[in-house]
Amino acid sequence: MQNEDKFYAPQLGSLLKKGSEMYPLEGLKVIEIARVLAGPWIGQTLADLGAEVTKVESPDGDDTRNWGPNYIKKGKDNSAAYFHSTNRGKQGVTVDFNDPKRLSYLKELISSADVLIENFKVGSLEKFGLDFSTLSATNPRLIYCSVTGFGQDGPRAHKAGYDFMIQGMTGIMDITGEPDGMPQKVGVAFADIFTGLYGVIGIQAALAQRERTGTGQHIDMALFDCMLAAQANQNLNYLSTGESPERMGNAHPSIVPYQVFPVADGHIVIACGNNRQFHNLAHALDRQDWINNPIFADNLTRILNRSEVVSQITQQLSTWNKLEVLSSLEAAGVPSGPINTVAEALEDPQTLYRGMRITPEGIPGVRTPIKFSDSSLQLERAAPGLGEHNNSDDLEPD
Repeated sequence: MQNEDKFYAPQLGSLLKKGSEMYPLEGLKVIEIARVLAGPWIGQTLADLGAEVTKVESPDGDDTRNWGPNYIKKGKDNSAAYFHSTNRGKQGVTVDFNDPKRLSYLKELISSADVLIENFKVGSLEKFGLDFSTLSATNPRLIYCSVTGFGQDGPRAHKAGYDFMIQGMTGIMDITGEPDGMPQKVGVAFADIFTGLYGVIGIQAALAQRERTGTGQHIDMALFDCMLAAQANQNLNYLSTGESPERMGNAHPSIVPYQVFPVADGHIVIACGNNRQFHNLAHALDRQDWINNPIFADNLTRILNRSEVVSQITQQLSTWNKLEVLSSLEAAGVPSGPINTVAEALEDPQTLYRGMRITPEGIPGVRTPIKFSDSSLQLERAAPGLGEHNNSDDLEPD
């Protein structure tokens, strides 16, 4: 059974890094039997925060090891860049659930773990004795986080769920894209990412409660729930009016101007969240007359006159180039910026200054975007090769 003092009250010497720095979750033992993105994203985030995360794969490996076309060589392993983007910081072992000896080994690892992350279909782990009820009987402090498409109950609980279909089902695709175009998915798997982040929050909350109760619990995470919840103001736009939001391209349903605008040599973003910022925009573009023009009076009036407001701003910007107008807008205090490629964003001076790009074991990556005043992220270990730690003494059951 887990020692109650192991995580929240470790010996000071085990926490010290350079100077007085420590990893926030050092001493936390996590077993991850999850694949693809949402579950592994939970594990990677916890690993960056200092937890000891062991990724358990089938002998065939996580599906994403083969999701090319970009591959990264690490020793004898050659796995896809996708896999490396979601599995940094973990140790890796392989377990065939149908092999009694390896299954017993896994259960021994779990018996002393703080957290287990899994993303198998509802009920499918029971036959292996890897369900919450069975495992918590021998490790009552275990926090067991399940990640599925639709959750552990409800009419769709047994339906498989992938990010793309979840984006379609929750409405985000219907409000993404141009008004006269096709519905569009977000450019990355946001349902998976949001579920991963909410999963980390749930685990942290369960750890805090465990300090009071001494026992763990089952956390039920659903991609459908998380993507729906993340739609924030658009959900309330429907719930408060009965009218479903519609696609608006790059425009904002509640703020004007807050969108992409064309300039002489490309496009920029202008995001005026209040009247002061809009007045700053008027001065920067030498259109002080907008300040006293009734159709520009306040945000609500600008929304009601959206077409004319956007038309006049677009016309005024047509002779400016990107660098000139962005410099002028920044000097005037107008929230604005370029539309970068991924490459430009990763090469941006702010990205480099903040240390967002990392190279654990020589493998490129982007760190968890959290900075602490008195602790560090654990960023020294790359994603594991398949079964890299099968014979590691560090992973012997307690």
